[in-house]
Parts: sequence; C-alpha cells; structure tokens
Amino acid sequence: MIPINPTVTWPNHTTLITGVDASRHHVVANGLLVFPEDNGAVQVKPDADKSVLVHARTLYDVAAEHGLSTGQVDWVAVSGAKNIRWQFAEKPTMDSSIVKDLIDDKLLTQDEVEHFGSTSPAWRDQIRTDAAIDILERHTPDLLLVHLLETDTLQHLYGPLTPAAYAAYANADHCLARIVAAVRDSGLRDRVTYIVASDHGFSTYRHLVRPRVYLRQHDPASDSNPSSRTVWVKSEGGHADVFVQGADKAQASAKLALAFAAMPGVEHVYSNEEAHRLGMPASGTTSQAPDLWLTASPGYAFEDGDTGEIERDVPVSGQHGYPNTNPEMFALFVASGPRIKPGVSLPGFLNLQVAPTIARILGLPLPEAQGAPLLQILR
Repeated sequence: MIPINPTVTWPNHTTLITGVDASRHHVVANGLLVFPEDNGAVQVKPDADKSVLVHARTLYDVAAEHGLSTGQVDWVAVSGAKNIRWQFAEKPTMDSSIVKDLIDDKLLTQDEVEHFGSTSPAWRDQIRTDAAIDILERHTPDLLLVHLLETDTLQHLYGPLTPAAYAAYANADHCLARIVAAVRDSGLRDRVTYIVASDHGFSTYRHLVRPRVYLRQHDPASDSNPSSRTVWVKSEGGHADVFVQGADKAQASAKLALAFAAMPGVEHVYSNEEAHRLGMPASGTTSQAPDLWLTASPGYAFEDGDTGEIERDVPVSGQHGYPNTNPEMFALFVASGPRIKPGVSLPGFLNLQVAPTIARILGLPLPEAQGAPLLQILR
C-alpha cells in the first residue's frame, strides 16, 4: 500500500480515515506547526484541536452524523474531537471512562496513568490493547480506531528488520490476536471486519544532517539584508520543510533552493508547486504549506538543531518521511472478516482507498474521498 506524502504518522493516519491527502487535510507533521516570531525553531503542537488541525471530514464525523457510535485508542489528530464517544488517548487521563474501567479491572493504576509516557513501549501497547478490548466488550462501537506504537518506536531506535524490530512485530501480532479472541468470545465474530494497516514503511540511515546549521553558513541573503525575510526549517527524518516569509518570498525561495541543492545529504529540492503535485498543501491555502520541500538521500536523514556540525555519522537507525515513491516507505494492508473476500491478493494501491472502503462497509457516504473503495475485496 502506497502512503501519501509526507510519509509521516499523523498525515497518513489522517488520510486513512478521510480518504484525502495532505493537500486537502493539511496535516503535514505529527501536530500543528507553530512558527516563532524570529528565525528560531518551529514547534510541533500535538495537542492542537482537531478542528484547527484537520481540514477534512473524517470517518468518525460521518459515522456520528448517521447515528453510528465510534471509539479510538491512541489515534492521532483527535484532540477535542467531538464525534468520538469512547476514547483512550495517547496521554491517558483519569477523566476517561475507559481509563477508569481499566483501573477497576486491576489492569492499570493511577500512578501508571500519570507516568504512562515513561513506561515500556511494549507494555503501553498491551494497555492500549486492553483499552480496545474494553471498548469492544462494554460498548461495541460501529467504528473503532486502534493505534499500536511500539513497532514505530523500536524501528526508529534500531532500524527496520532488526531483532528489536521483529520483537515489536511479534508484540503487535500478539495484541491483534488478543483483540480477535475478544471479538470471538464476545459473540461478535460474524459482525466485525478488521482492517490492519501501517501508516508508512521504514528506511535505515547512518548519517544525520542539519539544514538549519547549513542555512546559517550558506544563507544566500546573509551578506545582504537577511532581516527583510524570515526562514524556518522543520526537519522530519526523510524530508525537511522550509518556510519563507517576506516581501521577496519568491526570489528568496529560488535562491534558497539553489543553496540547499548543494547541501550534503539532500537528494532533491522541490518548490511548493512541485511538492503540491506530490500531494503537499499549496502555498496560500494553509500556514502548513512549505515553500520548499527537501528530501534526503539514501542513508541520510534530516534533524533539527542550529548548532554543531552540518553532518554527523550515527549508529544504524530507522526513519521515514522519504518520498512515497520509495518502496521502503510502502505500507502494510490486511483486511479480514465477514465483509471481505478471502484469498484476494491486491496489486499496489494508494492508502487514499482505505477510508472509502471502510465507508462502504459501514454504509456511509464519503464523496470527498480522492480514492475509490477497494470493491475487489468486498463481499
């Protein structure tokens, strides 16, 4: 399954439940990009309200409009979402009814809730699975979104297809098996369709480069009037976003493109117009639209920071964010259940087709979707 650009978690999670790419839903990072008043670091605000962050109708919005119930476990870009009834957040809190259920069942303690982010990634996925099972057994929603995170965490640390990564894959399989068993034991087997999808693939890298350090040393305006415009750079593994503000924006962007093209580890520099053709937001439609889109060469990844060396070698690690034409960025898709034909092997397809497929299973309209439902897998 081919993800959208950028091949990052939140943009692709949002596509999986909207059927549109980043040019329409405007999610380009793991949160809302917030720009400082100077040339400082761009901040990513993961707690931005969904109404501000996501500019497209989601499956849970459409489901609620048609009287269906919804739940989520660690789904993303859902802060403040009013149309998800049962929720277990990435940072769970004591005011969640699902958290209270898990505490009552002796599966979780208040102290573990308060320190959830500092616990083992494998244990966190087991608790997320407990939350999913709780929602299924107690509430039986029409749509349940579940995000397991350990595979991402460990592949960032150690790289894909490593012993650590395989351990994470095995734990994810175990979590899925527990959900399937809970569905069976609850008598829901003939009613539940499973869609198992990853948001992106992974690539290994051995070299990190810092575009902001490079910019400080090779800014084409540094010897003229740099105060006439502001440049922000936000690195995201396999790509980096460059934002330019000022009266000479077009001219400055063109000069910066030439400068960044000579930077070590840069495979390509795309203008906003070129990036828009690849699914990124168009300039002027949102503050999240980059004026330049840098992609990293194989074996390289971008990182933030405006001090130190431009390039440094690191132990083998994993990243995503590279162009979605890179086969290493391709994602997983498995469908199973009473609405799915068994034994169908799909050729490559876009993840834009997942949301309309789920909508078809639920009997919901999703006319805004850019992809068509995968009718060949449906009964």
